[in-house]
Amino acid sequence: MDLWLGELSGGRKRMTRGRATSYPYPVRDTRGWTWCGEAWFLTLVMIIAGVLSLNPAVAATGEGSLERQNPTVLRLSLDDAIALFLRQNLDLLKTKYGIDTAKAKRITAGLFPNPELSINTLSAYTQDCNLSKCGGIMPVISQLFLVAGKRGFRVESAEFGTQSAEAGFEDTLRQLSFAVKDAYYRVQVGHRLLEDDEQRSSRINGAIEKLGGASAKTQNPEDLIRLQIRAVKTHANIIRDIQQIDSDRSDLLLLLALSPETELELTTDLTFEPIVPDIVALKKRVEDARPDLRAKRLLLAKRRSESKLAIANQYPDVTVDLGYNVQGPQGPDNQQQWTINLGMPIPVFDRNQGGIKEAAATVHIAEADLHKTLNEVHHQINTVYRHLGQSRLLVETYRAGAFEASEALFNRVEQDFHSGKTTILHLLDAFQAKIDIDKAYINALYEYQRDILLLESAAAQPVS
Repeated sequence: MDLWLGELSGGRKRMTRGRATSYPYPVRDTRGWTWCGEAWFLTLVMIIAGVLSLNPAVAATGEGSLERQNPTVLRLSLDDAIALFLRQNLDLLKTKYGIDTAKAKRITAGLFPNPELSINTLSAYTQDCNLSKCGGIMPVISQLFLVAGKRGFRVESAEFGTQSAEAGFEDTLRQLSFAVKDAYYRVQVGHRLLEDDEQRSSRINGAIEKLGGASAKTQNPEDLIRLQIRAVKTHANIIRDIQQIDSDRSDLLLLLALSPETELELTTDLTFEPIVPDIVALKKRVEDARPDLRAKRLLLAKRRSESKLAIANQYPDVTVDLGYNVQGPQGPDNQQQWTINLGMPIPVFDRNQGGIKEAAATVHIAEADLHKTLNEVHHQINTVYRHLGQSRLLVETYRAGAFEASEALFNRVEQDFHSGKTTILHLLDAFQAKIDIDKAYINALYEYQRDILLLESAAAQPVS
């Protein structure tokens, strides 16, 4: 480096000497140029060293930000998903707040009316009288008493309302639990379809490589084009599988109240367990097991209590007043008088006729709604039960030999194609048959599991 600087300064000396021969003004000392070059070199070295020393810190900062951006991986079985749903689902929280509101109304219905305090004054201002001599002060306490059992009917109605809200919470839990289980299995079905399509894509690409590496004499361009078209279709299926998984995973994350960045690793597989439920026993227990039916019955009881309250409202309530009169030394009346008053409205015009008819109409509406819901539940159980039997037969049909036969057929045709014993058309036909059987079996397995979930939800009891 010193030699290079010396040569540079020497060259500059020669340049300055050359310039001295051409121009008459004095030439700058070459030692200043040498010192300036060394200073710039040291500055450059210090800048490079500073940048190198900052690189680890910047890299560490970048790694930390990447670690914070990494999505959280959550391993969930089906039972874990249900437990997480019970803790975090916002719809359940809103329904639970509805129960608290109904309980608050029950407390309010049980309270008595507040007493009223009034203070009355009187005085004469003639014949040398004033407030201190002839005045009087009379405090009066008034209390309203509800008659004909109005308070009891209000308490009874509010109690039925609380129980109905609790049954509504159980019904919300029943419906959303089915939604969670269904979304869980839909994600699992998507993953199985994606795995199968990726395996098919790998096998098709392998066949394309083998066919592309064959000699020009044995290679058929049309066969290669057919395989390439099939590879594109398989890749399109993979993309659709990924899109469907993302959509189903989003539904599950919403139900579990998790952030969209959360990655789920589901551990409960979609399996086949043949069951034949007892439809007669399910129907017998459904009226007590279904929370929505229980909520309808409680609502009917609440409407009947409101009808009794409407009939009782035609009887007027009684107001009792109790007062004590304190007067001055000169009157205007006798000293220390007590007063007791009794008051009530006279039911001449309004005897709550409209309220009674309205309450009776709401009772009939609640009865009709209960019978309608009960009929719908029985039809729903019958329909799902029949679908479950058909889905079970379909899965058993695939498992009896069609699933294994399509796999064996494709393997044999694939070997024959690579050995030159069959054509590309036979290979593609066997490949399409395997695709159809595999997807049909997975979909049938999902429909069977979904019918089990639907029957459990319709009967509000486990099915075995």
